[in-house]
Amino acid sequence: MNLQKLLITTVNAIACKTARKLAFELRGGRMVAQLISGTEISKQLLSEVAEKLKKRKESNSSFRAVLAIVQVGDRSDSNVYIGAKIKKAAEIGAEGRLIKLPDTLTQAELEEEIEKLNADDDVDGIIVQLPLDCKNHIDADAVIDKIHPLKDVDGLTRENAGRLMRGELRRTIIPCTPNGCLYLVQKATGDHDYVNGKSVVVLGRSKIVGAPAAALFMWHHGTTTICHSKTKDLKEQCLRADILIVAIGKKHFVKGDWIKPGAVVIDCGINVEPATEPGKRNKLYGDVDFEAAKEVAGYITPVPGGVGPMTVAMLIKNTYEQAVRRRLHETNGV
Repeated sequence: MNLQKLLITTVNAIACKTARKLAFELRGGRMVAQLISGTEISKQLLSEVAEKLKKRKESNSSFRAVLAIVQVGDRSDSNVYIGAKIKKAAEIGAEGRLIKLPDTLTQAELEEEIEKLNADDDVDGIIVQLPLDCKNHIDADAVIDKIHPLKDVDGLTRENAGRLMRGELRRTIIPCTPNGCLYLVQKATGDHDYVNGKSVVVLGRSKIVGAPAAALFMWHHGTTTICHSKTKDLKEQCLRADILIVAIGKKHFVKGDWIKPGAVVIDCGINVEPATEPGKRNKLYGDVDFEAAKEVAGYITPVPGGVGPMTVAMLIKNTYEQAVRRRLHETNGV
């Protein structure tokens, strides 16, 4: 890190701490969390990626960044998520392609589609939209592992997952949600090294969020603990966390009195409550009781508008970076 970046980081960290102290005093010593807006932070990140992509195109008119999204079946929620990804890609000048497949295809047919995309030099990133909506049994892990590691912009293949676990961060593609969580912590606190030395507790051990998040925060020098359905004294584990990451899929599972005062709380949960009246929208809730938690935490992500937008932004960022690596054979300064 050069001197200018070091000074900016230091000033940002001091400003964040001063703002927190002032807010605490103005509320008569009562802690109210600073909201971490994934919507705003993701906009800033995508703006930076858009500018980089624009410059690449100016210097090389044939340069492109193409994301292929493989969908099996026609789940309505998947349609919404895919639409958001394609829209965000287009907004920054990248391209999102949907490969929509019938719900009657077999494992072999789906893997064949992945191999076609691997061989397509005009595709930089491939993701498989989960869950699969298929009448036949499909081994999703086996399908994902067919994706070429250099096109695995979700970071979920065995090779990329293994490199992450080994701490080879410069040689892997980091999964989008965990990387988004880390980015939110760094931006909210104004400190790129905020994780260093902190107690990080992760609720959930999924291959998509929990396990890779624990590894990522560990390699950023946090002391990480993974909690799951068999963990004893879960509340006590959470109370130790300077940074609490929750990804278990249970509405308001984490209560306000589970949170260490001043902690950073990252809520990855998306729990849908269907509308009870015609014309009303479904409601989304996180895994954390937001109203109770915000009275204790130092920083907290909302649901919606927290981790979700960052996940999409990181996917687009990964696609751009892999386009640079594949098309221009560059590994630095992407």
